[in-house]
Amino acid sequence: MFVTTCLMTMVIIIVWKQRVVTAAAFLLLFGSVELVYLSAVFFKVPKGGWISLLLSLTFMSIMFVWNYGKLKKHEFDLENKVSMNRILSLGPSLGMVRVPGIGLVYTNLATGIPAIFGHFVTNLPAFHQVLVFVCVKSVQVPYVRAEERMLMGRVGPREYHMFRCIVRYGYKDVPHENYNFENQLVSALVEFLETEGRNDECGDTESEILDENVVEHMYTLPDQEEKMVRSLKEIEESVSGCLETNPSLKDETVQILKAREIGITYILGHSYAKAKKSSTIFTKLAIDVVYSFLSRNCRGTDVTLNVPHTSLLEVGMIYYV
Repeated sequence: MFVTTCLMTMVIIIVWKQRVVTAAAFLLLFGSVELVYLSAVFFKVPKGGWISLLLSLTFMSIMFVWNYGKLKKHEFDLENKVSMNRILSLGPSLGMVRVPGIGLVYTNLATGIPAIFGHFVTNLPAFHQVLVFVCVKSVQVPYVRAEERMLMGRVGPREYHMFRCIVRYGYKDVPHENYNFENQLVSALVEFLETEGRNDECGDTESEILDENVVEHMYTLPDQEEKMVRSLKEIEESVSGCLETNPSLKDETVQILKAREIGITYILGHSYAKAKKSSTIFTKLAIDVVYSFLSRNCRGTDVTLNVPHTSLLEVGMIYYV
């Protein structure tokens, strides 16, 4: 209970943006009551009170190891991002066969190209005609409005056909539009191309600048609830006027629509964390034993994101943290 009160104090300061005095008053009021109960448990340790303390310590240790492992994996992703210079040196084909369709690469990174993508193309030099790096983020607000749900951006020059989509949810939001996510994504790409054309930001831009400042170059989509597109035919009808007025967007937009018709594949990283040989005994025990056990028994990413199994492709990779 006391740990919950401490965490609630952090929520008051970080999430609710309240004054420190308010948070301190909350901690003092409820913390003092709970410390009385905690002291009573300490007095009853010889009579069996140690059981509750042991259970609390066990659960706290599990949460600490899980957070520690996730943090180490995120640091590995940040340190092993595929450099944009390497992508540009490969050319528009990325040095591999670009097959028809759209590939959605799920990643925890809001900028840069994840290491799992480089691992995939190294072992299987073929990828989809259109690439979209999808990042699902939880923000510190209760709800995210539909018109601010998705942020779109381009990765690299236009001929590479690589995009980035950041999907944002509040901590009270329930993802309910997954059943229509594919059509929404295609509609979002078309909307982004239209916005990009109006702002004259198409052509050969410096991909490194765009990638490092991706948040500044993203566009907020129009209201998705009112403009929800439920079929490929409706998408084509919704952008037909734009294509007539701006022929420069026609080729890329039609290519995206054709790729959507062929199919969309979800590429998820199935990573395994292992401690380095130079790691301490504590790190090896935490990562190789506890965190590995928790990872094998937790709910998979495909279930959390409601990914259809018929379109799922998992890429295995070992993270040495």
